[in-house]
Amino acid sequence: MEIRITGLKKYYKSEGNIIKALDDVNLVIPSNRIFTLLGPSGCGKTTLLRSIVGLETPDEGEIQIGDTVVWSSKKKIFVPTEKRSLGMVFQTYAIWPHMNVFNNIAYPLQNQKIPRAEIEQRVRKVLEFVQLEGFEKRPATRLSGGQQQRVALARALVAKPKVILFDEPLSNLDAKLREETRKELRSFLTELEITAVYVTHDRVEALALSDNIGVMRNGRIVEIGDPKKIYFHAEHQFVADFIGRSNLIPAVVEKKDANGSIVRTDIGQFVCSQTDFDPQSKVVVCIRPEFVELVSADEPKPVNTVSGIVESMVFVGEVYESEIKVENTQVMVKFPATVDLSPGDPVQFSVRPEHCLLVTE
Repeated sequence: MEIRITGLKKYYKSEGNIIKALDDVNLVIPSNRIFTLLGPSGCGKTTLLRSIVGLETPDEGEIQIGDTVVWSSKKKIFVPTEKRSLGMVFQTYAIWPHMNVFNNIAYPLQNQKIPRAEIEQRVRKVLEFVQLEGFEKRPATRLSGGQQQRVALARALVAKPKVILFDEPLSNLDAKLREETRKELRSFLTELEITAVYVTHDRVEALALSDNIGVMRNGRIVEIGDPKKIYFHAEHQFVADFIGRSNLIPAVVEKKDANGSIVRTDIGQFVCSQTDFDPQSKVVVCIRPEFVELVSADEPKPVNTVSGIVESMVFVGEVYESEIKVENTQVMVKFPATVDLSPGDPVQFSVRPEHCLLVTE
C-alpha cells in the first residue's frame, strides 16, 4: 500500500516563535517496502509519523494511503485513525500488565466484536509468526523486553493492517538485544510483504532494517535513498555526517575530467572519482575513518597519500580508533587492532579516489 504525502505542513507556537515541525514535506513511500524516517531529535520525523496515523493534525497538505485520501486541508477530509487500516508499534510497546499474552494481542479484535473462534485462530497464527507459540497464558509482566516487542508487533499485525508504523520501538532494549531484535524484525517485515514506516534516530538501525531511508532535518526531507546510497553516495554534508562518522574537509574543485576531480584542501590535493561539480565549486570532502589506509615508508606512495602525527589511539576491540594531526586538521581513522602505533608517531595514510565523497554544504 503506497503512501503519498503532498505539501504537508505543521507549525507550533513556542514562546512567541513559530516552529516548523513539518515544512512542506513531499514524499512517496512505496508499497511493500520498509521505509525509515531517520534524523535527530526534533527534526519532525515523529510528527510526520503521527500525522500519517491520524494522531496529529497538520496545518496544510494532503495524505493519501493507497487510493484513499485520509487527510486534506483543501478538501476538508479527515479519516479517523481507526478507519485508516494501520497498525502501530510504539516506543513503550503499550503492553497491558494485567493481561496475559493472548489477551494483549486479541484486544483490538475483541473491540471489533469479532467472533471468539476467529479471534483464537488469528491470534494463534500471529503468535506462530512472531515465534511466541506456547506463551498465550504467560502474564505480560513475565516477558523479556524482546518478547514484549514481539507481542506489540503481533497485536499490530493481528488486525491485518495495510500499513504498519513503528515509533522507535527498539530504543528501550539493551544493545545486544536490540541487535538481535532488529534482525528478527527485518525478517518478519520482509516475509510479510507489507508497507512499513519506521522512525528512528539510530543510523545503524536504519541501515540494517531499511529498503529506503528518508533523512529529515528541521521539518524537511533532506535526502532519500537505499542504505548503500545514503551511506556511500550522500549528496549533502548533513546526511554524510549523520549517517556515520566522517572527516568533513572543506575543498575547492581545481579541475575535472571524465575520470574524476582534483580538489584542493588545507591538507593537500585529493583525487576523487566524482565528476558532479564544476571547477571552482566549493565542496566538502567526506572521508569515512574506515576507508583510511596505512602507507608503509618503504612502499610507493599511492594517490591521496597524506603525512601526519598520531595524536590518540583508542582500542575498541577489532580496531583502534585514532586521531591524526595533519597541519591544523584532525583526521579520524580506524586502524586494524594489529597495528603497532603510539601517540606521537609519524604516519602516512592514503584514501582511494572512490572513497573521497564530494558533498555540498
